[in-house]
Amino acid sequence: MAIYPWSPEEACAMHLKMYADRPRASRARRLLVVAGCTTALVAVPLSAPAATASAGNGIEDLSAREIADKASDAFTSAQSVRVTLDENSTDIGQGEVSSADLTLDRDGNCNGSMRFKDSGNVELVKRGEQVWLKADEKYWKTEVPGSEGESAAEIFKNRYIRGSTDDSLLGDLAGVCDLKEIQQKAAEESRKAKDLRKGDPTTVDGTPAIPVSGMEEGVTHTVYVATEGKPYPVRTTKKGDGKDVTATFKDYDKPVPTETPSADESVDVSKLYEEVPTV
Repeated sequence: MAIYPWSPEEACAMHLKMYADRPRASRARRLLVVAGCTTALVAVPLSAPAATASAGNGIEDLSAREIADKASDAFTSAQSVRVTLDENSTDIGQGEVSSADLTLDRDGNCNGSMRFKDSGNVELVKRGEQVWLKADEKYWKTEVPGSEGESAAEIFKNRYIRGSTDDSLLGDLAGVCDLKEIQQKAAEESRKAKDLRKGDPTTVDGTPAIPVSGMEEGVTHTVYVATEGKPYPVRTTKKGDGKDVTATFKDYDKPVPTETPSADESVDVSKLYEEVPTV
């Protein structure tokens, strides 16, 4: 049973496992899927919606358990959110996500980017059933072995791979854009949390907040919850035993950018399978 406070980060770990642990998945495929999920759920809001930003919500007077519940309820009611991630853990390995910036909504739309430690960047756009993926030269050469990686880096240079969610690779990756499913898992984790502690009022990037924390296996998990407007989580952190992860949520209920890559910028996903059959 979880002893840390509610955190979208923990829900993310559950969400990505469904996609990343498939035995036939290549390294490149697993990393793409894990990247999308890690971005999506290790995040936190920097501010409450403008319409209610000046109104105190009174949660600082509640218990740690009650604050965690309020934060969970606020997060699960959001229609969209922008998530950013910064990880500096000592055990982060090559190819693991070190930073990310992803905006996603309950309709499954998303737009953002992910950086892998020593392995380059990936950009992701999903609109409706259509998905666009662009990896940089370093990613292809690092994560796809030998001549296939060299070839992919040249063929897909500055171009998106385009396809639908019916494609196995793009469909799996697009699954991490589903805010609704992420919210459901976050709510499940919230109900398990126990042994929570409430800290002193503080501010997070100018937003008044109250921290709630717990510890598991030497790692302190902390959620900072906005004390003005809706009690959204405004920051989550994992510190200790080599872990150093900070996530941020902002732009709650703001639309995901609707612009998608043009046809000139895109290549059909079938070209990827022709050139990189091991992906």
